[in-house]
Amino acid sequence: MVRHIKITLLLLFLCRFGFSQGIRDSVFQIETVDITSERIFDKEEAGMKETRVDSMVLMEKINVSLSQVLSENTSVFIKNHGRGALATASFRGTAASHTQVSWNGININSPMAGMVDFSLIPVYIIDDLNLKHGTASIASHNGGLGGSISIGNKVNWKNKLDVKYLQGLGSYNSFDEFLSLGGGTKKLQLKTRIYHNYSKNNYTFINRGIANIDPETGLITNPLDTNNFADFTKYGLLQEIYFRPNKDQTLSAKYWGQKAERTIPRATSYEGPDNSNLNRQTDVDHKVVADWKYFSQKSKVTLRSGYAQKYLRYTLKNYVPGYGPIPAIYSESKQKSIYNSLNYKHDFNNRFSAEANLQYNFHDVTSRDSVKKTGYEKQRNEVFAFFALRKNFANRLNINAMFRQDWIDNSFVPFIPFLGADYRLSHKHDLVIKVNMARNYHQPSLNDLYWQPGGNPNLLPEQGLSFEAGIEYQKKFKGHLLKTELTAYRSDINNWIIWIPTYKGYWNPRNIKRVLSQGIEFNLTLKGKMGNINYRFAGNYAYTSSVNYGDPLVWGDESYGKQLVYVPLHSGNVLVNFSYKGTYITWQHNSYSERYTTSANDVTRRDWLYPYFMNDLIAGKKFILNKIRLSAELKINNLFDETYHSVLYRPMPGRNYMLLLMVNF
Repeated sequence: MVRHIKITLLLLFLCRFGFSQGIRDSVFQIETVDITSERIFDKEEAGMKETRVDSMVLMEKINVSLSQVLSENTSVFIKNHGRGALATASFRGTAASHTQVSWNGININSPMAGMVDFSLIPVYIIDDLNLKHGTASIASHNGGLGGSISIGNKVNWKNKLDVKYLQGLGSYNSFDEFLSLGGGTKKLQLKTRIYHNYSKNNYTFINRGIANIDPETGLITNPLDTNNFADFTKYGLLQEIYFRPNKDQTLSAKYWGQKAERTIPRATSYEGPDNSNLNRQTDVDHKVVADWKYFSQKSKVTLRSGYAQKYLRYTLKNYVPGYGPIPAIYSESKQKSIYNSLNYKHDFNNRFSAEANLQYNFHDVTSRDSVKKTGYEKQRNEVFAFFALRKNFANRLNINAMFRQDWIDNSFVPFIPFLGADYRLSHKHDLVIKVNMARNYHQPSLNDLYWQPGGNPNLLPEQGLSFEAGIEYQKKFKGHLLKTELTAYRSDINNWIIWIPTYKGYWNPRNIKRVLSQGIEFNLTLKGKMGNINYRFAGNYAYTSSVNYGDPLVWGDESYGKQLVYVPLHSGNVLVNFSYKGTYITWQHNSYSERYTTSANDVTRRDWLYPYFMNDLIAGKKFILNKIRLSAELKINNLFDETYHSVLYRPMPGRNYMLLLMVNF
């Protein structure tokens, strides 16, 4: 704690000294807005909807997790179990396992649970963030019924030396530290990033899960409670090495190691003894990937290998009067994965290209609960074959045909075709109509099949047929850039996997006959410069209907034709940023409609989640002092102190603050 205070006081002193010099002795750093138009008519992406998160957004959100960036800047809904707790994605109304996530080309979805905890991915380690919506994810991986998210790192071959240090102090005894060291030559570049996060996370909230009744008046009140025993710690290292022996080849290797520890508080409806500090989870991750790329005039070859290892320990103890804490769960999971891929792209000419990809992955998992004496050990082999043809006709029409055939544990899975097209309405304007149709599938995770107790080895793979159509427009005018896109989609998914409680006292996964996911996505970006003021506006809106059409004789009439739980029908976000001579201010707004926690969509019960509207405000100053770039930034999260939940009985914090100080040279 003393060390944190000393560092912060030093940086505050430097900032005070810098501001006191005025314009005479310092040069203010003026943020510029890139108004270069993008290629929206590209045969390689014909029929596909992609979202690339602005690098300026990643810089502003550098100290948060990927879950916050996605919820605030994309149409992906994040199901958040609390600040610093489990955060999973619902992409186009699908389940968490239907979003495929890759890091520098290797898939990082857990082979056991099939999903990714986005709260464990810090923005510190991200240089590039790209989303493929719906079946566009077929281009990189199978199983993305909702879509895919790609995070990556980039090299700057012109970088000689770059040092960056960030210190953050925030509400609830929160501390953030980040150090980045990079540099090299035109042939060799090295970069090291080290980070550490800690928060006691003891915010107060109104506990709506417990009601007090006045015996005289009968008035029902909800008590003020504290989020005790919810602390979390995360620290990690990202090491990058890039080598370019000549202009035709590059080699790179990246290692990402991280350890995260967190106490998991009891649900607010729990009225037992306050001993939640006995409920803890530890995640230890190691990932390494190496690739070789060869470029010729018309071809590109990429050879990549990766290894991922994860250790997860979850412990729960219940306090029994007269006996003390008694172990209820001591679960350990170990996952090891090997990834290999070979990719070849060839341009026959400017208008016709082909791509082929072959992958082999191997997963080895072990799960044990030493208290309940349960667990399983399984291995999975995966072989993926991918082929694509892309053709441009008269610079007016793009056709993209992709085909995927996979083998899992020596068994064929359904053949996956994709056909997409772009049609440019005018040669003079960037106005493009996009359409695609595709098939997709998702294999049950190892937990779905073998978890003890409850796994179901008879589960069928989820299969879907999707259709999508949209229009995209881009216009550059007098130092301004406007880009907007409207997309409508429909995905009919059979054999949807869902876990339900059983009479045996545990949950069990089963296949629902059919789920229909359909909706509309709209996004708009406007940025530019007016005099000395740079501005940036970005907005997203999503209408998401994800309805259960299973067998009413089995599932009951109450759930048939109803919205799936935890999927908001309406969601949206807006970002507005202004900067002037190094001073900037950003307003972030998020809106979500009600979400149901029961399959019957019952709003008369207490266990439905009401709509909420979130507002954040960021203000900062950047300047240069003797070639050292300094910045100070204040973040106000939940500006209007909104009371809200993302998950039932898991309250989120009210208004809170974060001060960030950064030195860069």
